[in-house]
Amino acid sequence: MPDLSRIGEREKLKPKAGDEPHWHRLRQGVYLGYRPSKKTVGGTWFARFYDADTTRNSRKRLGDYGTLSGHDVFRQAKADAETWAATVEAGGELARDMVTVKDACDSYLKEKPNSIAEGVFRRHVYSDPIAKVKLEKLRRHHLKAWRKRLEECPALVTRTKNAEKRRMKERAKSTINRDMVPLRAALGRVLTPGSPNTDAAWQEALKPFKGADKRRELYLDKGERKRLIDTVCEETRPFLKALCLLPLRPGSLASLTARDFDKRTRTLTIGKDKNGIPRQISLPQVIVDFLAAQVTGKLPTAPVFARHSGEAWNKDTWKHPIKNAVRKANLPDAVSAYTLRHSVITDLVRARLPILTVAQLSGTSVAMIEKHYGHLVRDDAEDALASLAM
Repeated sequence: MPDLSRIGEREKLKPKAGDEPHWHRLRQGVYLGYRPSKKTVGGTWFARFYDADTTRNSRKRLGDYGTLSGHDVFRQAKADAETWAATVEAGGELARDMVTVKDACDSYLKEKPNSIAEGVFRRHVYSDPIAKVKLEKLRRHHLKAWRKRLEECPALVTRTKNAEKRRMKERAKSTINRDMVPLRAALGRVLTPGSPNTDAAWQEALKPFKGADKRRELYLDKGERKRLIDTVCEETRPFLKALCLLPLRPGSLASLTARDFDKRTRTLTIGKDKNGIPRQISLPQVIVDFLAAQVTGKLPTAPVFARHSGEAWNKDTWKHPIKNAVRKANLPDAVSAYTLRHSVITDLVRARLPILTVAQLSGTSVAMIEKHYGHLVRDDAEDALASLAM
């Protein structure tokens, strides 16, 4: 059995009958293989794992590592073989029908249905060259190229079928970070991270920009929010008022159905949210009365907040009525549905509600609340300390 770590010994190897690789034992049951090329310098590397329980061998083609040279080739091939063997040993071998990046994305959506991820895959993965790349050949340079195309793709400001009326803008770093999350998650389910600072380290190309998520600064006080509610059209008013009463994401609010609200226990169940974990919140009587009026006469599966057509609201239907109301109410143009959520959370923090409680109500982490609203608590802490002066 040859020592594939020695470059000179490797270069002397001849192709074997049936294109069988020359094998190098790494540890019990794990082998690294090398098949010299018949036409060019170099060759192809393989990994082999023997499962004692099933008495069967599994084999994987690792590639030619053409971007590496010298002893780096063996080191990388060895690391990839050991990583793959550990994955197989733990029961994580890729399914036979999962071959390409697109297959990994499809599998991810089957396990975790998500409209946001589905939209990202449809817009930026399925129609991109990355979709056809085989998972076993996926390298950092593939994803760096995909990320570059994503960064250069302008973001759509206005959604309309009329191409002449569409407005575009440069894609923000925070948007790029969000668009990379679904692909990183899909690949992370089926691939182990490659060795750092090598082309096999596919995960390095998908690292988010640091400091891209800026703190929301635009805030509407209660008077401004009341003016916005009074100005918006009648169809949108209940939905907009709910945004001013609850610290929920607009999408979560729009997805509520009548059965999610229990008037007897004064509770509201938020089943569809960013983190995918259902939660239940208790409501004061004033909000209970408001929601009770919205669900009167509705079937359990009907939206709590529906348009005149009976359909639930979504970001494409609530955006324009809110923008029109913002202009009529003479408020900053940048005001959006998320501005109302930010304003409500700000008021809750200002009211000195514990950070943990605010996080639970809004469906986010304590870390995120501290990051974006912690300065409000610090200001209050300074006021409290100042009151101790004698």
